[in-house]
Amino acid sequence: MRNLSIFTKADRYDRSIIAKKNGIYPYFREITSEQDTEVDLKDDGRVIMLGSNCYLGLASHPEVKEAAIKAVEKYGTGCAGSPFLNGTLDIHKELEHELAKFIGKEEALLYPTGFMVNQGVISALTGRHDILFMDQLNHASLIDAAKLSFAHTVKFKHNNMQDLESKLSVYPYEKGKLIVSDGVFSMDGDVINLPELVDLAKKYNAAIMLDDAHGVGVLGKAGKGTADYFGLTDDVELIMGTFSKSLATIGGFVASDFKTIEFLRHHSRSLIFSASITPASTASAMASLKILQREPERITKLWENSERMRNGLKRIGLDTGLSETPIMPVFIGKDENAFMLCKNLERDGVFVNPVIFPAVPKDKALIRISLMSSHTFEQIDYALDKIRANIMNLGVLNAVS
Repeated sequence: MRNLSIFTKADRYDRSIIAKKNGIYPYFREITSEQDTEVDLKDDGRVIMLGSNCYLGLASHPEVKEAAIKAVEKYGTGCAGSPFLNGTLDIHKELEHELAKFIGKEEALLYPTGFMVNQGVISALTGRHDILFMDQLNHASLIDAAKLSFAHTVKFKHNNMQDLESKLSVYPYEKGKLIVSDGVFSMDGDVINLPELVDLAKKYNAAIMLDDAHGVGVLGKAGKGTADYFGLTDDVELIMGTFSKSLATIGGFVASDFKTIEFLRHHSRSLIFSASITPASTASAMASLKILQREPERITKLWENSERMRNGLKRIGLDTGLSETPIMPVFIGKDENAFMLCKNLERDGVFVNPVIFPAVPKDKALIRISLMSSHTFEQIDYALDKIRANIMNLGVLNAVS
């Protein structure tokens, strides 16, 4: 045992070790194939992938892969510097232009990851005299971003506009206020009540930042996201998105007006002090964006698949909560049951993700299912059959329905 108190938490941590010994550890599973509707696991063979955020099935698309290859051939594997200095490529600027046009804003700005977008934007724009209003189920990247800001943070009950108004009303009209929320919530799959949120923002002189990581490519006309879905793009000052979901690679962006983006270019620390998004990722996102706009039928198929899965889960008797998107939680209860169900499904050829505390409240563990447009009905029906059988075998149906 190390005699350094800083490592006490690490030395005492044993939850993962115990789960591994019991053969129910469900994380960091090694995939040996490309991300698709079916993947190969190093230890368990071929499985149907129901745990991916690749909503439009583009991570394995030939055009996207070819774009990445050509970008590496032309630009190399990396930019070897920050976009602020030597790391801005012409394809970075091209992608920013196309994203701004797609989302419906004057300008867009690229970041290496979506997590870094949230950290860089919130910490740069808000200060000690400002107030951040955060939905209590916001993504972890938004929570951490609030910690980096000197602004006072106020959490409001999830998607509860009455609670938000009660908290907005406490502060003077002229006070700097930013309301921050997910567009689509990544665990429960529900959508923010943006129309009412916009009304409150106008009433109390607040700006809005929308984390639309799970909305871009899923909601709105041609997948333009949550704000477009409600016809409120002009009323949301900041819209961020990520490339790691519908756009099939890694990276992120924020779209806003020219002056705001220009300020962020020169003050956002996670942009200025990080190396640029790679040429391959930039080209992959560009190719994915083009396919998204060219093939809107992918979004139609995504929603058809989602409804088939959701209706099938309900027929089994499972509670999917408030989900109204391709993200579907199945509430299990105890962590151990979620782990066991996950591993048993893996054995039967179905890959799902267990979500436990602190991502959800204690003893409220869930299995998170997410659909892709490229899934077939046959794959969905097979997965539903295995989910039903394993839920029955575990004897937890009454606990989760």
